[in-house]
Formats: sequence, C-alpha cells, structure tokens
Amino acid sequence: MTKQASNPQTREWQAMSRDHHLAPFSDYQQLSEVGPRIIVKAEGVYVWDSEGNKILDGMAGLWCAAIGYGRHELADAASRQMKELPFYNTFFMTAHPPVLELAKALAEIAPQGMNHVFFTGSGSEGNDTMLRMVRHYWAVKGQPEKQVIISRINGYHGSTVAGASLGGMAGMHAQGGMIPGIEHIPQPYWFSEGGDMSPDEFGIWAAEQLEKKILEVGVDKVAAFIAEPIQGAGGVIIPPDSYWPKIREILGKYDILFVADEVICGFGRTGEWFGSDYYGNQPDLMTIAKGLTSGYIPMGGLIVSDKVFEVINRGGDFNHGFTYSGHPVAAAVALENIRILRDEKIIERVKAETAPYLQKRLRELADHPLVGEVRGVGMLGAIELVKNKATRERYPSELSAGMICRGHCFNNGLIMRAVGDTMIISPPLVISKAEIDELVDKARLCLDLTAEDLAG
Repeated sequence: MTKQASNPQTREWQAMSRDHHLAPFSDYQQLSEVGPRIIVKAEGVYVWDSEGNKILDGMAGLWCAAIGYGRHELADAASRQMKELPFYNTFFMTAHPPVLELAKALAEIAPQGMNHVFFTGSGSEGNDTMLRMVRHYWAVKGQPEKQVIISRINGYHGSTVAGASLGGMAGMHAQGGMIPGIEHIPQPYWFSEGGDMSPDEFGIWAAEQLEKKILEVGVDKVAAFIAEPIQGAGGVIIPPDSYWPKIREILGKYDILFVADEVICGFGRTGEWFGSDYYGNQPDLMTIAKGLTSGYIPMGGLIVSDKVFEVINRGGDFNHGFTYSGHPVAAAVALENIRILRDEKIIERVKAETAPYLQKRLRELADHPLVGEVRGVGMLGAIELVKNKATRERYPSELSAGMICRGHCFNNGLIMRAVGDTMIISPPLVISKAEIDELVDKARLCLDLTAEDLAG
C-alpha cells in the first residue's frame, strides 16, 4: 500500500504477510516494507480492501472472474458436491459423475473435433501435461525424436518448470533455468517491435519466423508449436490481421502439432467461447483454466483433438496425472459456471454489446498525450504509455511509468495491471456499460496523474 494502513486489523494482516507468507512474483523485501493491500470481499465487478476502499477490478482477479464475484450458485454447487462426494481420485480405472459430465460439456463447446479432456489443477499443470502428451504422441507414432516444442518470446504458459520453459519470459528463465527441447521465436508485437514495417508486413514477418525455426531445428525433430491466441501476461499482444492466416499456412506444410494456450482467451474473453474460434484456428490441443470456474476454485485442463486421442489411445498407459485431476468439487463448480455462461447468454452479450462498447470507450483514451496506442479484442485491452507519440519512444525504464500509473489506479478505485509501460485490462465479462464508463473515466484520471508525475 502507498500509505500506512489506518485499520489495526490491516496492520495485523500485513505483519502476518511479512512474517509468514511468500507471495507469487514478489520482491519480498519490498513487500515487507510496503505491506500488501488486503482484499476482504467482492461483489459483481468490485472488490473491497480492509481499509474500506471500493475498487473496480479491471483485471477480473487474474483474468479469471468471468461471471463476476458473489455468484451464490457456484458456492451452492460446491456445497452440494462436498456433501455428496467431497473427493475421490480418477486414477485406477475410477471416475465420478461431475468429471464425466464436465468433460462432455467441454466437448460440446470446444472447436469441432475436440472431444477429450485431461483435467489438472491449473493452466501451468495443463501445459506440463501438454508437453508430456505431445512427446508421448510422437513416440507412439514411432517418431520419438520429435521432441522440440516451439514457443514465442514473451509468451506466458505458466510458472512450473515446464510452463516457464515453454513461456518466453527471460526473467523466469534466469531463475531455475530451462528444460531442453524448447525453442522460441519472436512475438507478433507490432507496436514495440514492428519498426518501419506496416502491421500486416510485420505480421507476415513474425509468422515466417516459425517456418524459419522449424527448418533450423529440423522438421523431423519438431513436435509442436504452442501459442496464446492473444498474449495476455505479455501485454495483451494482439497479432496483426496477417499473422494467424500465415501461421495456419505454415502449420499446414509441416507435420507438427498446434497447441493453443486458451488459459486467458478461453470461456468468452474474446466474445467467442475460445480465442481459437475468434481467429478461425483449429488446434490439436488446447490448454484451459481461469474462466473454466471463473476462478472460484482451482481447475485446469487440456482439451485433446480426436486426431491426437486416436494415437495415444493405442499407446498403453499415459504415465501422468495429479491427485486432484478432475476434482469432483471443482468439476461441479465448472459445470455450474458453464451453465451460467450459456443460460444467461453472457458471451453473446459480450460479443454484441459490451465488448464493442468497451473497445469504443477505450479508444477515446488514444488522444491522451501519454498514450501511444490503444488496442483490444473482446474484454481485453491495452494502453501503451509513451514519451513521444509520433516515434513510439518509451520513457526511461528507471522512471517506471507503468508502475506509477498502476499506483494511481489502485489509489483511485481501479485495478489496471502494468506490464512494463503497457497498462492492461481484462474485466469480468458481466461488466455493464455504466461500469465500463467508470473504468474508462478512472483510467483517464490516472493517466493525467501519471503524466503530471512524469513531467515533474
């Protein structure tokens, strides 16, 4: 927090944090000095901290609270399942109704030809599962040398050892290293890396780096290409229109699998059930999590195409799994979450009404002197902070323009995330037009305050 807490209970919780809690992606010395903001309740698109501040959650937690906070139906589903069957594993040729019903429900909404699901506890575990299944697939086909998975620089695929290795974030690679057999190609980030190329020219160039890497590694050694439809944690990187058609063309030329990481884009975030639907892609495997349960309970998975299943189905044991794979309570919550998304036509409303309104209002911020670009798809958006709008020149990194802006957001009732000097949003899918107005108005105020600080 930027100022000392006034509530004694807040200070007590902050002391517990300092003395006992190791938070994700944190500088522990800094966190100890400042103290975490303590979130105590939530409803709709808002959270409240222990100091009594009401904050519009422009990030839906971590991209996940699709149906918003406070939906008692999900709590009731969890309670009913806990009373009936609180836990049983899916090892040793056993199963239970919730996991089977959820697998069927996911097959119904997944892209055509994707009818099987392996459940995990998170998206990170889903990508670990993917890596092992892809290599198992090629071994069953008699091509065990096809081991290499190609990913993208600045892509994010989780923070387990395999997930972090698959992702392309140098800071994660520096801590704990990388596992072998993973290669990275440039990201399709035109604003930051496109130079003098047009967006379409850059999109073609970025896609061609996949073919270049396949040929460099050797077609007989490449197992798969993994990519997010839209890079989320990398800064809401929306590929130029030319990118995915060219990628599909390249994938069609070579005998490798395509993995779509749908952990962020899945379950309505783009205005379609999956980002692959939005772009017209047909993956062989899809990683899911986050919006699967709207974040109410941990769960992830890997949706597998019939093409892949038909091979691994004749491969004997797949020696992989987790104690909580297909946990009955998580499955019951996910089923209820999917029912709400369907019955209340939330994704249809996002596509037809609220996402177009959000994108229109967000783009009004492009006239701000601090803003170099505004971009977005569905319920995803990014605002690039720049020193010079014409040249796309950034502020010196030591000024931390993005972190300055993030601090002003928190102190003015808005959660926006900073990825470097890119401010990103991913609000709950249920956000209303009035709440979108509030989000954009608060974002403009925080941009003004940030500009004042940078000018001073």
